[in-house]
Amino acid sequence: MSVRVRFAPSPTGFVHIGSLRTALYNFLYARKMQGNYVLRVEDTDRTRLVEGAVEGMLSAMNWAGVNHDEGVMLSDDNKVVQNGDCGPYIQSERLDIYKEHIKTLIDKGDAYYCFCSRSRLDRIREQQKNEGLDPKYDGHCRELSQEEIQDKLDKGEDYVIRMKLPENKSITFNDIVRGKVSIHTSDMDDQVLIKADGFPTYHFAVVVDDHMMDITHVIRGEEWLTSTPKHVLLYQMFGWKAPTFVHLPNILNADRKKLSKRQGDVAVEDFRNKGYLPEALVNYIALVGWSPEDNKEIFSMPELIEAFSLERVSKSGGVFDTAKLNWVNSHYIKEADTQRLVDLASKFVIKEKLMGEQEVKANNEWLLLAMDTVKDRLDYLAQFPEEIKSFLNSAMPELEDEAKEFMKLEHMMELADELEAKITAADKITPDFVSAMFKEIQKEKGIKGKNLFMGTRVIITGQNHGPDIPMVLSLLGKEKALSRIEQAKAHIRGL
Repeated sequence: MSVRVRFAPSPTGFVHIGSLRTALYNFLYARKMQGNYVLRVEDTDRTRLVEGAVEGMLSAMNWAGVNHDEGVMLSDDNKVVQNGDCGPYIQSERLDIYKEHIKTLIDKGDAYYCFCSRSRLDRIREQQKNEGLDPKYDGHCRELSQEEIQDKLDKGEDYVIRMKLPENKSITFNDIVRGKVSIHTSDMDDQVLIKADGFPTYHFAVVVDDHMMDITHVIRGEEWLTSTPKHVLLYQMFGWKAPTFVHLPNILNADRKKLSKRQGDVAVEDFRNKGYLPEALVNYIALVGWSPEDNKEIFSMPELIEAFSLERVSKSGGVFDTAKLNWVNSHYIKEADTQRLVDLASKFVIKEKLMGEQEVKANNEWLLLAMDTVKDRLDYLAQFPEEIKSFLNSAMPELEDEAKEFMKLEHMMELADELEAKITAADKITPDFVSAMFKEIQKEKGIKGKNLFMGTRVIITGQNHGPDIPMVLSLLGKEKALSRIEQAKAHIRGL
């Protein structure tokens, strides 16, 4: 059988960065093995559903380029659709399937009706805690007679359906990351399989769905590791072959605790909204918990597919390092097409009110030059407005202390006069004009090297360091450049 994997999120809100990594590893393994990658929506917990979460999740995956072959998808007009031969791919549309399979377990004696009230369950669990025991169901309804069960059903009493754990049995399975895992049924609970609302729990639905969708490898987060013996037991009860299990390590924060929103950005949308490039985020996330053989750090998606292996997934959690993500993203920004960067960064320019929507369109050439000028200084594109706003302003920024010292040099007034004269005579400032102007000043006035180049920067920007000064002058244009030179001359006179 060819490899079939699945990503099965719950539509309960934003897409956590850990969910993106789980989806990515499923995607990479499917592509590596020339198999199929399925996306299924697990919406059986009706209390936690968030409107629009399915659309948001699918949009995030499309943005990241982690595209599945079958399952729940977005159509061209942004509608949720389902494609494939194993549907429905939304669990709430599969209730008849679960009813059929739970009846099989009840008939075999592997599941039973439980009529215990919430208050009784809470009381029992509290008592167990007080006695130092692990709280779990006490089996009160395990041995009800058929007559007792039917009587309660006829009376309309609420019930759940529980798995009937076999006594004194070890459940063992092999995990590609964790190795051999074993747990005894005495340490387990009679898991609820069907809830009082008639919906299956995750534990029941996931086994039925993975079997019926021919899933060969279950690649998911380590939080499901302790539940997997229940799933293995369900496979055995049905007489089905279990898939291969792969439990991924958690993504951790700098304190080595599980990454949560309390510590900052954790949603894919957070990074998308800051102007991270999808290929950079995917590249970085792939390395948080998996290591390539050659310690390479920059990967295209085809390179990731070629290099990826489940055997090199770590057992220990990977730390999410924002500084390292920024380094990866800055690499991709430097390599990216400038027009693409401008298109992506324009929304930040508009948001910060540096330009309106029509101005952005009218000033595309200027923005291209601005992006080429500052992109080496960007960690993510939301920083673009801050980097370019000084180019839109006639006023010189506040002088840095180093620049104030440089202003005191004896050649600075002469340099300012020469810059003013040559720029005044120019029709338009371009990088080529500035280069030619520097050559003339060197030849005519003998001002060279640091005195010329850093001197011009200090006069124009009030800083000793920054982007290439020919680009800066071109972005400022003639009027703003002359205004700044006049301000610099006034400062020099006051020294």
